[in-house]
Amino acid sequence: MSAEGNPAPRHLPGHIAAALHRAGEGTDSAGQPWAGRDLAGEGNPLHRFDADDGAADPAVEAALEALASGGTEEAVHEALSAARVFVPVVATLAEGGLGDHGFAEDKEADMALVTLSAPDGRKALPAFTSVARLESWHPEARPVAVFAPRAALSAVSEGAELVVLDPGADRTFVLRRPAVWALAQQRLWTPSYRDETLVQVVAAAIEGIEQIRGVRLEPGKGVVSRDRSGRILNGGGPGPELRIVLELSAGLPAESVRGIVAELNGRLARTERFAEAVDSIEVSLRTAGVR
Repeated sequence: MSAEGNPAPRHLPGHIAAALHRAGEGTDSAGQPWAGRDLAGEGNPLHRFDADDGAADPAVEAALEALASGGTEEAVHEALSAARVFVPVVATLAEGGLGDHGFAEDKEADMALVTLSAPDGRKALPAFTSVARLESWHPEARPVAVFAPRAALSAVSEGAELVVLDPGADRTFVLRRPAVWALAQQRLWTPSYRDETLVQVVAAAIEGIEQIRGVRLEPGKGVVSRDRSGRILNGGGPGPELRIVLELSAGLPAESVRGIVAELNGRLARTERFAEAVDSIEVSLRTAGVR
């Protein structure tokens, strides 16, 4: 028996909110104006991708390939923290009208990020490790090279909780919300199913619920993924991310069990640490003493 759900909506972490607040201002983070600067010449960070061949970053490729043989999601996240990826943008009509001969024509066009809708309805930002994979997925999209942390920050600014790496390719990897936020803040990330601090958080949440005799945390069934050949990959799935296994007293009626699960979900959703660290959960129920 299982119950699935998502924690309640979270506020943006302070680092991300501050970065988004600065976006588009007339000065940089040190307060120096952009106006009048000479942006030409070698060494300008805006031109660091000028000689880019569009190939996938070797460290990211190695970390993704290792998922089939014991690699971890943390290793993929760490490789992405220093990697270049490509995000797709497409032209959208900003203003149209009738031309001199009475035919509709475009007057202005904007470039917009492409976003996806995940199966659970959440917005997701696609990102690609290579130009070839992006062009195969959307031939009309323009590839824009950015560092992966900047892509994650763009995802947050677009209201996307997920980043989908290489959709439509032989191997697709999903960065879930906590990983996206950590990448945007350029800090290390530990998946919730390996986060020892959450064990204490959940233990505190079940205090006073006498029918719960024990609890343990495991990877959720939605953590793993498969590549196109059918190989099982140790990560990259969209979720559920975390499985909470509850051991309950024997003989509880179904109504009582539903009430216990609802009470626990409510307590966890009100716990800031849990809400930030966990993307999605499933609750698995066991009778105490029965294996």
